[in-house]
Amino acid sequence: MSPTHPTPSSPPSNKPPYRHWPHAPSSYAEGLGRLSLLTPAVVAAAASSQIRTGQRVGLNWSMTKLECAAFGREAARHRVLRFGGKGEGGEEGEAGAKGAVAFDDVYEFNPQQSSQWDGLRHFSQPGLPSLAESPSQRFFYGGVTGAEILDRRSDRIGMQHWAREGIAGRGVLIDYASWAAARGIAYSAFSQHVVTMEEIRCVAEEEGVKWQEGDILFVRMGVVREWEGWTRERKEAYARSERPMHAGVEATEEVLSWLWREGFAAVAGDALSWEVYPPTTNLFLHEWLLAGWGMPIGEMFDLEALAETCRELKRWTFFVTSMPLNMPGGVSSPPNAMAIF
Repeated sequence: MSPTHPTPSSPPSNKPPYRHWPHAPSSYAEGLGRLSLLTPAVVAAAASSQIRTGQRVGLNWSMTKLECAAFGREAARHRVLRFGGKGEGGEEGEAGAKGAVAFDDVYEFNPQQSSQWDGLRHFSQPGLPSLAESPSQRFFYGGVTGAEILDRRSDRIGMQHWAREGIAGRGVLIDYASWAAARGIAYSAFSQHVVTMEEIRCVAEEEGVKWQEGDILFVRMGVVREWEGWTRERKEAYARSERPMHAGVEATEEVLSWLWREGFAAVAGDALSWEVYPPTTNLFLHEWLLAGWGMPIGEMFDLEALAETCRELKRWTFFVTSMPLNMPGGVSSPPNAMAIF
């Protein structure tokens, strides 16, 4: 095994741990978290079994979405700048373009506003009294504190670790949106509609999916299709809401045990929170997956073309690649992802 790939942690048990921080602080292995399951052998097996037709599907929603986002997140801004040539710098329109030799562009965006991976610096979990910690204390993966993240001299558990080799492996699509539509189950992706563990099992069985350690799980809720059908006024009303609601996977001990037992390397989907939000139970999966296990959570991926290709080929597994931004100390990143069949 390559020395850059740490040996995966001990085999999953039936009862998931609240915290699993097996690697040395500030190490590359710590920065990978559950991505350490994506060893060269796992990636090679996924590539050899999944890449058959060469068809490729991008999984990135437009960076202009969500143009009206909740939680005060701003929409992306994109400026095109003239580079070189005659005329005054900064001229726009025809006057600015006449003498242009080339153009640059400038992006200003919050990765959380569109397709993104939640990195290990994104979400924390409460302290444990059993470890002499106050419940008011919160810790990120590995025991990193908020003060450590705000100290820009530290890049511990930052996105640069994921960018070193990228994310690659076998992706599995649970096309819940299509499964529900076929059964007359109507819901809005912007509600507290819950996808249960039993429903996930039913979809997987119909798709003929058999889980493998290191799988990257995708769950399609139909967010992209629904959002694109909304008026501007409705989108703005959603963004202003003091209690935005997002359909998603149920937050239960059963789901946690399943995710841990099957050995998923990451989870993703088109939902805005992956899990149902606001929580409908006393569990919040973000606290367990990100801060407890170091498991990436992908949100707002565009899965529409992926679902169409899966139906066309009658297979719901594929090779997936993703190259997060190489930002030291980064909190999250656009996925820059695609599926290959």
